[in-house]
Amino acid sequence: MHPPLETTRVTHARVACDGATDIPGGAALGHPRVWLQINETGYVDCGYCDRRFILVGGPADGADQSTLRDHGDGAGR
Repeated sequence: MHPPLETTRVTHARVACDGATDIPGGAALGHPRVWLQINETGYVDCGYCDRRFILVGGPADGADQSTLRDHGDGAGR
């Protein structure tokens, strides 16, 4: 296993990802916006760009990310 390409700590269990939030001029360079739900594991990975969203204070917050398996949004990604 390897750590995800990018991790983002969030305060809500439902997050949106478009792959270009941090790119000036943005969405045309990313992917379609998807909504992801963080479950009891405390994290979720985007099926398009592999960005990992970690719930602040959740079980994955502060964990070694390279030890956590890929965890999609529950839609087979």
